[in-house]
Amino acid sequence: MFLLKILSTPCFRNLIIIISGLLLCFSCRLKNRKKTADLLVYNATIYTMDTAFSTCNAMLIDEGKILATGNADSLLKEYDCKEKLDAGGRFIYPGFIDAHAHFVGYANSLLTVNLTGTQSWEEVLQRTQDYARQHPNGWITGRGWDQNDWRTKQFPDNKKLNELFPDRPVLLTRVDGHAAIANRKALELAGLKPGDKTEGGEIETSGGQLTGILIDNAISLVRSKIPPPDESTLLEALRRAEQNCFAEGLTTIDDCGLHYTQVERLKNWQDNGKLKIRLYVMLSDDSSNFAYAQKKGIMKTERMHVRSFKIYSDGALGSRGACLLQPYHDKPGHYGFLLSPASHFDSVARILYEKGWQMCTHAIGDSGNRTILNIYGKYLREKNDRRWRIEHAQVVHPDDFHLFGRFSIIPSVQPTHATSDMYWAGQRLGKKREKFAYAYHDLLKQNGWLPLGTDFPVEDISPLKTFYSAVFRMDAKGYPAGGYQTENALSRKEALYGMTLWAARANFEELEKGSLEKGKWADFVILDKDLMHAPQNEIWQTKVWMTFLGGEKVYSAKQ
Repeated sequence: MFLLKILSTPCFRNLIIIISGLLLCFSCRLKNRKKTADLLVYNATIYTMDTAFSTCNAMLIDEGKILATGNADSLLKEYDCKEKLDAGGRFIYPGFIDAHAHFVGYANSLLTVNLTGTQSWEEVLQRTQDYARQHPNGWITGRGWDQNDWRTKQFPDNKKLNELFPDRPVLLTRVDGHAAIANRKALELAGLKPGDKTEGGEIETSGGQLTGILIDNAISLVRSKIPPPDESTLLEALRRAEQNCFAEGLTTIDDCGLHYTQVERLKNWQDNGKLKIRLYVMLSDDSSNFAYAQKKGIMKTERMHVRSFKIYSDGALGSRGACLLQPYHDKPGHYGFLLSPASHFDSVARILYEKGWQMCTHAIGDSGNRTILNIYGKYLREKNDRRWRIEHAQVVHPDDFHLFGRFSIIPSVQPTHATSDMYWAGQRLGKKREKFAYAYHDLLKQNGWLPLGTDFPVEDISPLKTFYSAVFRMDAKGYPAGGYQTENALSRKEALYGMTLWAARANFEELEKGSLEKGKWADFVILDKDLMHAPQNEIWQTKVWMTFLGGEKVYSAKQ
């Protein structure tokens, strides 16, 4: 009774009204309080590269990932941002993914003679001498020469190298990595003699003397004698390589064919913050790597993903090591060769299928491709999501294209190979067979998607060159007028997907990168041109303004 009297007093009723008002006010304040984000990027055309190919003008980033995309005004009503970036009306794409490259090989190439673009053997020798003067001790190594660019389109011999460098070993590798020339000193250190043979390679002899030309597996006989760079030198080269990639808008690189000791070293540097770039690693075809994979299993961190093996079926077309069903048009009786017996590829396929690893096989010639397609089909049997890949898929017999779709085999291609090789591909293949080479549109039709890469340092690291070659089928010189075999060109949209979402899918990473969608890594590049609509002659002028990795700015052009 006493309690009821207190509750009915005017004072108590007023107190209840005041408390209710305060609670209502506090509730409204909570309701109106904005959420926070680390960064707002706005005033841009953002190609999200989602499956709808949608665009927006702003995106929010928090803790390294995409928080939301949409209209800047709407996003600012809901979020307070610690930082804002006005993109100045520029164009944003997901960070480009190179689905086939050699990141460590590229870094190592920065420590050697750059022979790319040499127009003669004499120019190769001059660059090598210049390098030797600046680096007076140890081995001389280099890469990038291509006899197809010279007036005399024949392999050189090592006579002049022997004269210039009688006491220093020299190994100069062709642009594709499938041929090299060594001087006498290097051959002596490798113990090579006239008449020596090696499986899956050639040690060229002429007039009873070694010419120095080594093809495919023969190169490793000499390369194995070269001392590796010390750790500090290698790390510095990798950091230079990384920065070069960021400057091109690349944020993930597929490094095709590493030894597990290299993987462990790279991961350690990533874990310690010394390297930032994301790597999708293919282990090389080596027994110690299979033992490592068996012990470790699939490895995945924020920056490193190891779940595949890189196998080589044959060599390169330029050095006539690609394995063809019919003889080379410009070398009667010569078919090229497989680098290992077909039984080896079969045994590797069986192991990787049973263990759930991805198999990625280099195949250039139509015989090399047919061999691998049939072995893959033996284990895959039907449609599947194993995502086994054929790297390059460069020359495919017309009877074999359907096997990519039948067994869900992914052709991983590099469009700049077409525009580099087009000058001489017809000489190697003949016009009839050439029509089924570099057939990217035909390959795209098999599964409806196609990852793109560069194969750097074989080609330039620029993804813009990948885009241009894929779409216009022309090189930087504007050759040929109208494009090369344009029936196999890709659309601009297809090329962009090939460098982003489809490349991520080839790596089993489409849920975390490849498009700018909520929950994915904020890996993106800001360009000054619209790749979807810029005139063809302006694509080459496109500049990277900024590159972001996990929401962190890792490259900014000088203003």
